[in-house]
Amino acid sequence: MARKKIALIGGGQIGGVLAQLIAQKELGDVVLFDIVEDMPQGKTLDIAEASRVDGFDVKLKGTNDYKDIAGSDLVIVTAGLPRKPGMSRDDLLTTNAKIMKSVAEGVRDNAPNAIVIIISNPLDAMVTLFQKVSGFDHAKVIGQAGVLDSSRFSTFIAWELGLSVKDINAMVLGGHGDTMVPLVRYANVNGIPVMEMLERKYGDAAKAKEVMDAMVERTKMAGGEVVKLLKTGSAFYSPASSAIMMAEAIMKGENRLMPTCAYLKGEFGVDGYYVGVPAVLGENGVEKIIELSLNEEEQAAMDKSISAVKNLVADMERLGF
Repeated sequence: MARKKIALIGGGQIGGVLAQLIAQKELGDVVLFDIVEDMPQGKTLDIAEASRVDGFDVKLKGTNDYKDIAGSDLVIVTAGLPRKPGMSRDDLLTTNAKIMKSVAEGVRDNAPNAIVIIISNPLDAMVTLFQKVSGFDHAKVIGQAGVLDSSRFSTFIAWELGLSVKDINAMVLGGHGDTMVPLVRYANVNGIPVMEMLERKYGDAAKAKEVMDAMVERTKMAGGEVVKLLKTGSAFYSPASSAIMMAEAIMKGENRLMPTCAYLKGEFGVDGYYVGVPAVLGENGVEKIIELSLNEEEQAAMDKSISAVKNLVADMERLGF
């Protein structure tokens, strides 16, 4: 049986980690594309030379030509300028929209049957633009944000409770930015509500809420926290790992439920926009969107986040994209 083919558009920090993880998990043969001459060739050669040590058997190719992505089953896009200290995701809009338009054309013309995962920021706008330019089915163009934001939220909860992160279930919805919506009420440790455990720990509901509010705020600002510490770039390992989780669900037809930047057609009261929601990912991309009941406070937060996404898309359209 022929191996699957995965194209990575953007050979920077995230692209390099993606190539390594795909090879190690043997998800498929890898083509790493970048406009910088020789750089993707060097990265893929380096990873390939570890194949005996890591025990993987896939083909890796670096390229500066979109023609080499032909026949790809899955495309993961990381191309774009990374955030720098003091720069908001929205500041990246004009520069990355130009890059994304070019990427969408390259993928459309060379890998028309691929499912596409976008990681580039500002995420919600970039997914929207890629789909618009490529004309691909909405279900086959999705964004990675919620998996990462949810992992960050789960990590902070695990640290606070002194428990294994493997048993923490927490979900973050909405746009990928400062208005994202960590769902506190649904956060649990193998079914036990996190708030209940925090109240037991502190013996005080007010203190438990204060601690949770701090974790929610840290989750919203987590990307910026990494940028501030690195000083010369943005997060790369966690976004790559999050995209791989999505890629595995698609390539293996696993039908896994995870927060995904997906196109809404009336769900959550939204029509015609990409927003982070619980979605089932399988062999066709987004197989189904799962609506969950939100209370008044959660709905208000979701509405605010959706409004921010709409404003971002409107800004992009005003700029001519």
